[in-house]
Amino acid sequence: MFIGAAGLGSPVPASAQSGPPGFADLAEEQIKTVVNISTTQTRGQGGPTLPGAPPGRGPGQGPGPGGPRGPGGPGGPDVPEFPPGSPFEEFFRQFREQQPSPRPVTALGSGFIIDSSGLVVTNNHVVADADQIQVTLHDDTVLDAELVGNDPLTDLALLRIKTDKPLPAARWGDSNKMRIGDWVMAIGNPFGLGGTVTTGILSARARDINQGPYDEFLQTDASINRGNSGGPLFNMAGEVIGINTAIFSPTGGSIGIGFAVPSSLASPVLDQIRDHGKPRRGWLGVQIQGVTPEIAESLQLPEPRGALVTTVTGGGPAEKAGIKQGDVILKFNGQDVDAMRQLPRLVADTPIGQQADVVIQRAGENQTIKVTVGDMDAAQQAAATTNEPTTGGDGGNAPETTETLGMTLAPLDATVRQAFSIPDTVEGVVVTDSAQDSPAAGQGIAPGDVIVEVGQEPVKSPDDVTSRIDKAREAGRKNVLMLLSRGGELRFVPLPLEG
Repeated sequence: MFIGAAGLGSPVPASAQSGPPGFADLAEEQIKTVVNISTTQTRGQGGPTLPGAPPGRGPGQGPGPGGPRGPGGPGGPDVPEFPPGSPFEEFFRQFREQQPSPRPVTALGSGFIIDSSGLVVTNNHVVADADQIQVTLHDDTVLDAELVGNDPLTDLALLRIKTDKPLPAARWGDSNKMRIGDWVMAIGNPFGLGGTVTTGILSARARDINQGPYDEFLQTDASINRGNSGGPLFNMAGEVIGINTAIFSPTGGSIGIGFAVPSSLASPVLDQIRDHGKPRRGWLGVQIQGVTPEIAESLQLPEPRGALVTTVTGGGPAEKAGIKQGDVILKFNGQDVDAMRQLPRLVADTPIGQQADVVIQRAGENQTIKVTVGDMDAAQQAAATTNEPTTGGDGGNAPETTETLGMTLAPLDATVRQAFSIPDTVEGVVVTDSAQDSPAAGQGIAPGDVIVEVGQEPVKSPDDVTSRIDKAREAGRKNVLMLLSRGGELRFVPLPLEG
């Protein structure tokens, strides 16, 4: 007779009796591809944050969570100067002579071999600012490594080691095929112990942890600690489906929430680093923001999805193709854009020079625009111009103001531009005050913000703003969409017409 969860006499299912499968064969095969990474950085008094565990990143192996600063803090202790003949002169001369000389600081992380020729993958934060990088193989062979290239945006780095020994190499898997609940295995160097195997399941996919524009992390409950950074996350076929990068932990140790860069993102970036020394990403030439339910209602979208274009870069691919400020990008190159953060990844993954179909919504209608994807690196190098604010003023009388929805509005003139440091390139109506508990204050609108558009129509005066608001009310809208400029940065804000 069996006693099961279903009650006395109920048989226990065979799957429940068998438990999880063993991992010994898999670990024995793949542990040989995993290496320890040690970096040395020379620092003086109060040196920089230790590599391997910068603030906000982990789990690199540095003393203490997040990598503390060296003794004495930034720049070390201040040594006062005294005039010749001072009774303190000899004392402080001896003090200076006793100050320690710059000394090396070591940090530890993990990595894995992806090519038998000696290519090793790790995290960028493990090797950042290192003066020397060494790789320790599974058989304890220690080799110097050179940095082939890195990518801070995805926290990836590629190293090269040279040896006459044949090197076992891990093989990539497809992270897109992984399902929540699948078994995974992590191998790495937690707390400097080396060659440690932990297992768990895939807890979640496409996590955005605010580490960069391409966040799409895999989440796992396999134990990942400081020192695991850069190590591989395997599926049960022995394929690398992720690179362990970060943990969420109030203690500095594993609490079952670890994050890995998915192989679908990492593998193409590392191929580009291998071939070009750096990643090459596609560029669209727009700034975007998410579509909230309030913005969707203002734009007559059936649901809050897509990426709302706030700025179009002059001379960029989007402008040349005809994409405009206020367009909502719904699909890029055949892929749906359900959330704003998906678009940067889709564009970055598109080959430079390739033509892509972009589906947008404009004025309530969908359009398809063909865009030739540009080169992000070349665009960043070309973006060397800045807008300088006007500093002069005519000392004239205070401008007339208008109040609506808790905002006090004034036209832009030289005096107002000077008072709020508004560049000449920004046109619209300035907010000089925002009443507490008003709809405007509730949306974060503050003095100095410039209203550029209301209802996707440009405004030049306070009367333009109030008339657009009245028009939205007459149309039965709950919100009116406003385009604001703050410090030269544009964003759309849905302003409630009630409350």
